[in-house]
Amino acid sequence: MTASSTRRTTAHSRTAAVGAIAVAGALLLAGCGDQTENSDSGSSDSQSSSSAPLADKLPKSIRDKGTVKVGSDIAYAPVEFKDDSGKTVGIDPDLADALGKQLGVKFEFENGTFDTLITGLRSKRYDIAMSAMTDTKDRQEGIDSDTGKKVGQGVDFVDYFTAGVSIYTKKGDDQGIKTWSDLCGKKLVLQRGTVSEDLAKAENEKCPAGKKISMEAFDNDQQAQTRLRAGGADAGSSDFPVAAYAVKTSGGGKDFEMVGEQVEAAPYGIAVAKESTQLRDALKAALDAVIANGEYKKIMDKWGVAEGAVTEATINGGK
Repeated sequence: MTASSTRRTTAHSRTAAVGAIAVAGALLLAGCGDQTENSDSGSSDSQSSSSAPLADKLPKSIRDKGTVKVGSDIAYAPVEFKDDSGKTVGIDPDLADALGKQLGVKFEFENGTFDTLITGLRSKRYDIAMSAMTDTKDRQEGIDSDTGKKVGQGVDFVDYFTAGVSIYTKKGDDQGIKTWSDLCGKKLVLQRGTVSEDLAKAENEKCPAGKKISMEAFDNDQQAQTRLRAGGADAGSSDFPVAAYAVKTSGGGKDFEMVGEQVEAAPYGIAVAKESTQLRDALKAALDAVIANGEYKKIMDKWGVAEGAVTEATINGGK
C-alpha cells in the first residue's frame, strides 16, 4: 500500500497479474474491515517447532512465545480481508500460514489503519507489518515522502510479490479517463498514504490551473469504493490486484470497470524493524522454502495473481 509510511506507496508498484481479474467468483467483496486496532481472531495455522525445518533461524524470543504478531490493514481484498464469517483471509494470511509451517510459529494478524503500521512496528506493537506494503527507498530510510524529511529509522523489507497501480470508474461511465493525465479536473477517491495518493499528487503538479485533481482520501480502500459507487467521485485508484478484485466482485461485476493500464510496478514487502535482522533473514529463508516447495505458487494461483509472483525472496529490492 504507500508513500508516507506504510503501503501501498511511493510511486512504485509492479504490474501484478492481469490474472487477478480471474479471482474466484464465489468470493464476495468483503465488507469494510474494522479499522480499530484490535487483535484479529484469525491467526495462521502452523506446525510445532519440532517439525518445522527452519525454526532454529528465528530469534529465541519469538520461538519461545510461538507467535509472530502481524500489523495489517485487513480491508484490502484480495490481499487481506474478512470473509463473511469474520475470519481473516487472503493472499497475505495464506502466505503467513505457509511461512509458519516452515518456522514453527503462528502468525497472528492484528488490524490497524494502514498509515499507522510502520509506527506500530517501531513501537514494537507488531513484530512485522504485512499489508500489501510497497517496498520503497523512502520507507527503507525512514523518509517522509511528502516532505523529504527523515522521520524515523526506516524498516527492512522481505519482498514477496509485485503489483502496479490502476484506475477504475463506475461501469459504463469512464468519464473519458484513460491515463493519469485525464484525471485533471476530475474527482478521485483513494486510500490515504498509498502509492495511488502519491501518484495523484505528482500528477496534480502537472495539471493546468483551474483543472486540478480533487482528491478525497479514506482510511481504507473499501470506503473509497463506496463513495465512487454512490456517485461521489469520477474515479478511484488502488493497487491492481485490489482494483481487479473490486471490478470482478462488487455488485456481481456490475459496479466498476478498469480504465487504462496499470503503472509504477514495484514489490510488496514484509516490513521488519531495522534491528530485527535475524527475524528478517528467517522470513527470507522461509519464503524461499515455500517458493521452492510449490506452496507459494498454489497461493498465487488460488487468488488469481500468478503474474505478480516472484521467483525468490529479495531484501530491500524497492527503488
